[in-house]
Amino acid sequence: MPSSHLLIIGDRAALSWVVTEQRMAFPAGRSEAARTLAEGDEIFLYTTRGCFRNPTRDLGRIIGRATLAGPVRALDEPVVFGERTFPEGCRLKFSGLASFREGLVLRDMVPRLSVFPDPATWSVRMRRAWLTLPPADADLVRAELEPLLRPYEEAAEGYRWEAPVSG
Repeated sequence: MPSSHLLIIGDRAALSWVVTEQRMAFPAGRSEAARTLAEGDEIFLYTTRGCFRNPTRDLGRIIGRATLAGPVRALDEPVVFGERTFPEGCRLKFSGLASFREGLVLRDMVPRLSVFPDPATWSVRMRRAWLTLPPADADLVRAELEPLLRPYEEAAEGYRWEAPVSG
């Protein structure tokens, strides 16, 4: 049975690449863990408060829903953002995206999500590439996100920025 995950993006260039390429890449230090993700897994795309370089204005939001469209594997050419290299990755198939700077505010949901046993320290669990959600949490996120989603083709353009150095 497929799992559900919150994919955590903290950089707008990386977000642009993920959305426009419909791919995800992982740094070398997380390769083994990334390979536990499986084709068919559900992905909720989360942008951190700092993703758009203005954490006093922006909120961390769940902005999209996708499915892993293939296994995590070594990329023919690693993707590079700034000084970070991402040698492994996978394909994503988006089923919907919120309009730019819209989406589901995660902090408002934290008290209702079992993946955050201590709501006072929830942000500590977000310091990773992804967070696996228990089925009941995924159901809640899916239900609340769905009304905010638009077709991928309508919303993707709003997420375009500079391209990565390579990939």
